[in-house]
Amino acid sequence: LRVMLVDDHVIVRMGFKLLLQESDLVEVICEAATGEEAIRLYAELKPDVVVMDITMPGMGGLEAVTRLIAKDAAVKVLILSAHEDSIHPARLLKAGAKGYLSKRTAPEELLLAIQAVAEGSIYIDPMLAQAVAVEQESGAQNPVEILTDREFEVFMSLARGHSVARIAATLFLSPRTVGTHLYNIKQKLNAGNSSELTLIALRNGLLDH
Repeated sequence: LRVMLVDDHVIVRMGFKLLLQESDLVEVICEAATGEEAIRLYAELKPDVVVMDITMPGMGGLEAVTRLIAKDAAVKVLILSAHEDSIHPARLLKAGAKGYLSKRTAPEELLLAIQAVAEGSIYIDPMLAQAVAVEQESGAQNPVEILTDREFEVFMSLARGHSVARIAATLFLSPRTVGTHLYNIKQKLNAGNSSELTLIALRNGLLDH
């Protein structure tokens, strides 16, 4: 299976590459440090599976998945993330990712997930699958879930302390559009400022550091 690794940390990519190359089933054909680079390389090389982080400089994983799907509906993306909440997996799977794994997963679990995704199955980290299922079955809506995908991207960037100008440049939006999203986010989450948005993200386990 031809795999592309997407993560902004070189050491992380190196570790996963060495791990995967121990298997006769997987060949890492390319690596990318950003979502933008992943989109370009995917178009050139068409790997069987894209193993991607969420939190990266520039375009985030959610936006990258959305754009990859728009260019090729058959793309198979496995998210490998430090986020272990139930909101990120639900968001990414809804956007079109085929799998979601925690970075703390066992090596053999990663290989199983890559195989499953390559075969067209959906694969969710067993540690997270129950939490995702329970939340969906309970019908209880997390306040962050009412945000649109674009609002969620802006919300996460704001929670990490990014400026409106930086978010606009990253998401290819005008500062005015980001300002409109910020207004809507504050209204929906009943937040008065960016610090309160960061607190909401922390309370929901959405920040990985």
